[in-house]
Amino acid sequence: MDNLTHSLTGLMLSRMGLNRWCPRSTPILVLSANISDVDVVTRFAGSLTYLDYHRGWTHSFVVIPLLAVFVVAIVRLAGRKPLPWMRGIVVACIGLLSHVLMDWTNTYGIRFLLPFSDAMPRLDITHVVDLWIWAVLLLAVLGPLLSGLVSGEIGAKKSTGRGAAVFALTLVLLYTGLRSTLHQRAVETVSSHLYEGRTPRRVEAYPHFANPWAWNTVVDIGDAYVLQRISLLGEYDPMGGKLYYQTRSSAALDAAHATDTMKRYLRFAQTVFFRVTPVEKPEGGVQVEAFDLRFGDPVEPRFIATVILDAAQRVVREEYSFGMLRPR
Repeated sequence: MDNLTHSLTGLMLSRMGLNRWCPRSTPILVLSANISDVDVVTRFAGSLTYLDYHRGWTHSFVVIPLLAVFVVAIVRLAGRKPLPWMRGIVVACIGLLSHVLMDWTNTYGIRFLLPFSDAMPRLDITHVVDLWIWAVLLLAVLGPLLSGLVSGEIGAKKSTGRGAAVFALTLVLLYTGLRSTLHQRAVETVSSHLYEGRTPRRVEAYPHFANPWAWNTVVDIGDAYVLQRISLLGEYDPMGGKLYYQTRSSAALDAAHATDTMKRYLRFAQTVFFRVTPVEKPEGGVQVEAFDLRFGDPVEPRFIATVILDAAQRVVREEYSFGMLRPR
């Protein structure tokens, strides 16, 4: 999830009652709900290095206690006042766990089983930036604030925001459950049809950032993918998708697979579409592109690995980018 969502979740966890149990739980929870994304510093070493490490060790369950101690130490030093270390560590672990579990619901994936597994499990039920979750959490912040202003005017006791926090987090959990149910429904709807006369080998559905009933579906039929945005509120048309045939195995594809860029990219990518096209330079050369269909389609791709080969299948250039490549 985005850092605004993580921060607001930490704030709600504090207001829900943890602020009564542990001093300075609010800064502890807001910081711990975001600290896992410290791996963003790897971006300075290049976008491919970022791909290698993002949502890796700092998102692993086994590292949570260590990061919790680090968070409490920062809050202790910044506050210059003693605080109960064990309670602070428990609170920080809750914040860190909230980050990991929320990231798990996205399409990106998360390596929370390191060092035992390098897999990137994902639930594909919420978008990285979900407008409905934003709305619920922001209302839970603004509600008590406005209530406090009114209470101050009439001399009444100000609200602690506990009720709003409990309501907001409960609503987010229910919303996530709804998203999970709708995701399963989308997959089952698309799986129940034939495509080009064939039964789907695999079906995936990725969430829309604003509309819970809209899903971007990918159907793997072996030598091709069928891509379509569907609405669960309308009738499904199995003929309404776009068909993209996979590039057949070739010497160029094998050469591209052997490059460092492609190897590292394929450790991350999970629904990969390859495209091989000729290039003007070098003469007789080709461009091999790999797209992860979780984040875009061959027309508007994202997360792209590109390898340029000459006529003898020697690598001329290899690169990775988060967006569509531009001519240099």
